[in-house]
Amino acid sequence: MSEADRARRRVLRLALFTDSFHPELGGIQDSILSCARILGARGHHLLVFAPAASAADYARVGLCPEEPDLGPNVRVRRLPSLRLPSSSQQSRLAFPAGRWMRDCSRFRPDLVHSHTFLSVGWAALRAARRNRLPLVGTNHWAVEAFDVYAPWGQALFRRLAASAVLRYYQACDRVTGPSRFTVDSMLRGGLRRPCSVLSNPVDTECFRPPESLPAIQALKERWGLSEHTIVYAGRLAREKDVDVLVRALAALRGQCPQAMLVLAGHGSARPALEALARDCGVAEAVRFVGTLPHPQLAELFAACEVFAIASRSETQSMVVLQAMACGLPAVGARCGGLAEHIPAQAGELAEPGDVDDFRDKLLRLLGDPSARARQGQAARAFALRFAQSAVADAWEALYWQTLEQARAGSVAR
Repeated sequence: MSEADRARRRVLRLALFTDSFHPELGGIQDSILSCARILGARGHHLLVFAPAASAADYARVGLCPEEPDLGPNVRVRRLPSLRLPSSSQQSRLAFPAGRWMRDCSRFRPDLVHSHTFLSVGWAALRAARRNRLPLVGTNHWAVEAFDVYAPWGQALFRRLAASAVLRYYQACDRVTGPSRFTVDSMLRGGLRRPCSVLSNPVDTECFRPPESLPAIQALKERWGLSEHTIVYAGRLAREKDVDVLVRALAALRGQCPQAMLVLAGHGSARPALEALARDCGVAEAVRFVGTLPHPQLAELFAACEVFAIASRSETQSMVVLQAMACGLPAVGARCGGLAEHIPAQAGELAEPGDVDDFRDKLLRLLGDPSARARQGQAARAFALRFAQSAVADAWEALYWQTLEQARAGSVAR
């Protein structure tokens, strides 16, 4: 959409609801922050409802306890919450209470957009119904993959989780997911609402390839990395299958003794991963660097050779696209949203949980600089499709379409 087109249209007033938000680590959080910032910069007004965070939540990622700077057109309304045990160690369970509904009504939104289906998501549904507004619901979670935490049978957990997801999104006027895998999964489960695939956005200016080989070498020296470094970024959690990467590193070190694995992020699985690295005899080759702000994460990506992710719980994966935007080929599990976002020309897909397959795919790239260079260029070109401006254009178009259909009475509420 051109600047002239936007000028001819009145601005949108959007109420966003999410159970996952800054300062918690995750792709949902990054996506909401990025979209809110760019939509606000385009003149739209946004009010974000999210759980209140504690000082410890900010301290865990080295941040001061203050709201992110999203520009003058974006405000954040925090809801009372309690700490919720989770792999990020930052999750909160919100209890929408007090005058939040009055605040939403006074904001006079044109549309409500829910990014999650827990307590804040249900508050979004209440707000949309109370104010007679269309509700857009985005599903960012492959919730069945969290069955590893089920205190009862995993099959029962998956059935109940799928039922809960279907019940929520069936109440929305329009449903989106960041991948075809996500949308198709809901449709197969029985969803009968209008659906769209809308990607999460990538900051392709922050995440970009290094300018030169000397720049790469300088970054390697700064980070203390070898010429054969594999990197993963994200939560250190059981559902992310990071242990597969540690085992694959141990398996490939015989043929590539300089190989290293850098893990950026935090989470409840870190102690177990540290113990696994010691048991596999690769403790000195596995680096835990903690959670990094985006500029530092981009530097780390630029200093590495390959991005790897073995997770079976991805609906898209922001970090894969961020790494690819830095010119890194990716090796990922042939599962979920990863299969859509690691094309053959930009990386490799390995069988989920197969340590030997991951080892072979990683060795192939580590041992072939020319193939890495070709795939790195293709990875950058692919990631540019998800640049912030293009994704913001898509969201604006979907919001206007939803509003027009609601006004015409073609969206059932």
